[in-house]
Amino acid sequence: MKIAFVGKGGSGKTTLSSLFIRHLAANEAPVVAVDADINQHLGAALGLSEAEAAELPAMGAHLPLIKEYLRGTNPRIVSADTMIKTTPPGEGSRLLRVREDNPVYGACARPVRLDDGEVRLMATGPFTESDLGVACYHSKVGAVELCLNHLVDGADEYVVVDMTAGSDSFASGLFTRFDMTFLVAEPTRKGVSVYRQYKEYARDFGVALKVVGNKVQGPDDLDFLREEVGEDLLVTVGHSDWVRAMEKGRPSRFELLEAENRMSLQALQDAADDSYAQRDWERYTRQMVHFHLRNAESWGNAKTGADLAAQVDPGFVLGEPLAV
Repeated sequence: MKIAFVGKGGSGKTTLSSLFIRHLAANEAPVVAVDADINQHLGAALGLSEAEAAELPAMGAHLPLIKEYLRGTNPRIVSADTMIKTTPPGEGSRLLRVREDNPVYGACARPVRLDDGEVRLMATGPFTESDLGVACYHSKVGAVELCLNHLVDGADEYVVVDMTAGSDSFASGLFTRFDMTFLVAEPTRKGVSVYRQYKEYARDFGVALKVVGNKVQGPDDLDFLREEVGEDLLVTVGHSDWVRAMEKGRPSRFELLEAENRMSLQALQDAADDSYAQRDWERYTRQMVHFHLRNAESWGNAKTGADLAAQVDPGFVLGEPLAV
């Protein structure tokens, strides 16, 4: 299952992403965690020191390797240099699987040991001063989109992506790559504004969206969120001494997280698992092609000097039967 956490800056989406990843690991599920946020805080939230988090390889720095590996023997892609972030797979392309070892994971993923298991962590890489005036942050996130376009995952496997804040997620087709999107919202007017934007943008693409109310302190906060987001409100999360200790770098064992917050995390997993029945690989592939053709016409053809529409394999549909 591919799961995204989104929300405005400061909403707590990275914290909730990390809690959900810990929860999945405690349930012995295989997890690939991806930090696609410009601020790159997921590693620290999973317990890495500042030095360890800084040593995480940047996916964007390994984009040539990623492209060459995923290209495989696909005859429609004349060279890795002509691949862009939306290039879809076709016959001969190499696909990624959650549980395997491959050169992409070897270069870009690092194991993170948690209390109750181990996850793979990947990061887009930080946006530095050297990037200013040269490249936008969305070009870095392109490595994530390319990998998700070539990923085949099953019902009991999880890819959890901590997305960039606010509505920036809509700068590409990345927001359509998930089985479930959890939008973290505080009980404030600003907190629900991103929800309204996301709901409007995602409506035409069949994006499954649920709201996680965060920093909820009482009945008034709960009533506010119910009035503003309606049935999309899945669960709420309140004050957590465990999280406060974690943010200070002194977390106790994850099993000591408050029972009500553990129940909220299980509700998130249940919602993600339930979305599996709604998977539509043909629609998923069709959306992939839609964004690729749009990018090819607007900038991709000019940048690569190639007709990127020719990369589309009309008979190819990504799906689990391919994961044999």
